[in-house]
Amino acid sequence: MVASPSPESAIRFTADVQRARDAGRPVVALESSVLAQGLPIPANAEAARRMTHAIESAGAVAAVTAVVRGVPTAGLTPDELARFLRREGVVKAAARDLPIAMANGVDAATTVAASLVICRAAGIQVFATGGIGGMHRGLSRDESADLIELSRTPVIAVCAGAKSILDIPATLERLETLSVTVLGFETDEFPGFLATSTGRRVPVARDVDDIVSVFRNQRRLGMSGTVLVVQRPPAESALPREVVDGAVERALREVQEAGVTGSAVTPFLLAAIDRATEGQSLTTNIALLEANARLAGHIAFALSG
Repeated sequence: MVASPSPESAIRFTADVQRARDAGRPVVALESSVLAQGLPIPANAEAARRMTHAIESAGAVAAVTAVVRGVPTAGLTPDELARFLRREGVVKAAARDLPIAMANGVDAATTVAASLVICRAAGIQVFATGGIGGMHRGLSRDESADLIELSRTPVIAVCAGAKSILDIPATLERLETLSVTVLGFETDEFPGFLATSTGRRVPVARDVDDIVSVFRNQRRLGMSGTVLVVQRPPAESALPREVVDGAVERALREVQEAGVTGSAVTPFLLAAIDRATEGQSLTTNIALLEANARLAGHIAFALSG
């Protein structure tokens, strides 16, 4: 069951998300592209279940962001989620694609950037994902739209760092240029998405209250960007840094040989890394998605108090 978009907003809320909003209960937004394009079937359904349960166990409500038949939404009904997981005619939408998806009346799974746009329009203050986009490797210096939206969306976003295929030092420099506040949850090192280590230092948040305090101070100053909270992937599933680096180098060679370009590059690289690690990267990816969702749930609960 769904609620209609409110008059002042283009966003549709599912009934459970609307009830949470009306009652002042915390809500955590999730992206849908990781489910509809990023993870293979049936691992995507497992990830959705584990992320939702993690958020609910922290006392919050999960709201998967998407465009459903032309309508931007915070929350998917069970039937809609099943359709997105089956990938039946679902396109991928970055921030710039949202108005087009709306005009064409299509189903579109939202990237981090597009999800942040929906968070901003819906008034949702906490968002969780796996890894953000950033600066790509090589001479092209291609930049993910995630970074721009992070610079202008006042939310707390929880992730495991930037995707392993990216140029981490350049991504951190760009985040600094864009005045995006970065905090390491219980770590002073920017994590490597699939690995715990990158060798790059960040300020430490010792607990959830530290994160909430930083966010509230940012809002008091009128700053428009995100507080980006990074945490290491769970230790029991994290991959050694040298294994990840080797898999990434191999995947980068594969993408060049295959001539893959544009929005198809990231899914191709992630699939290549999964092959190079014999499926271990998929296990790590699902585990860190669940852990990030749980932390986001705790943050949203503390923020609502």
